[in-house]
Amino acid sequence: MNNIYLTQKMKKILIYFLILTGTSLTAFAQKDAQAKEILNKVSAKYHAYNIVKSDFTIVVDDPQGGTTQTQKATLIVQAKTNKYKLTMYSADPTQKNVVEQEITSDGKSQWTYLKKDKEVQLNNVDHSDETFNPAQMFTLYEKGFKYIYTGDKIEKGKTYQVIDLTPEDINKQFFKVRLMIDKVQKQLHSALIFDKSGIKYSYAVNTFTPNVNVPESTFSYDKKLHPGVEVVDLR
Repeated sequence: MNNIYLTQKMKKILIYFLILTGTSLTAFAQKDAQAKEILNKVSAKYHAYNIVKSDFTIVVDDPQGGTTQTQKATLIVQAKTNKYKLTMYSADPTQKNVVEQEITSDGKSQWTYLKKDKEVQLNNVDHSDETFNPAQMFTLYEKGFKYIYTGDKIEKGKTYQVIDLTPEDINKQFFKVRLMIDKVQKQLHSALIFDKSGIKYSYAVNTFTPNVNVPESTFSYDKKLHPGVEVVDLR
């Protein structure tokens, strides 16, 4: 597996994080009424929180290439202000909990820390729909999708409501997103994204902690904590 492929796959992982986190329940058309009711409850509960912290497991399954990659990530987000910090850990099982990449935003600027390269890329926040924005982590489905409730599924004694999303834009690189919603907690449990390449991206929510107390400095890059790291200003 060459470095170019790894880079492309990492970009897909980050972009599809947006699908997990997603859109805003603002305009629903040609959509399943029961699915809409379920998603509205999930969205309302999420938007009632100030800052949310969540740990994820990301699994990239490539049947054609015969590979499966598992990676951990942590997201701290203040959706109302568009501030967030996403930390992704190494997929190497021998380097558990070793930070591979961090993306931090104060709502205006975004810092992407690439540990291996000892580099931080500084950009203005891009608010277009085509960009990855972890601040939208749990609300992606709110626009740009058709959806249908496909029934309940029981796993380990818990009941999950299964909803399939299909993008209204047929040019998207994925053709379906399958959400599993905790029926009791009204929270996202997992998302399975079907890429047109045949690769499946699975995001499972391990922990979801609402209204956590974190310092405001969480959402900005601190040079003192990263000695010897070059800051590349791309604004």
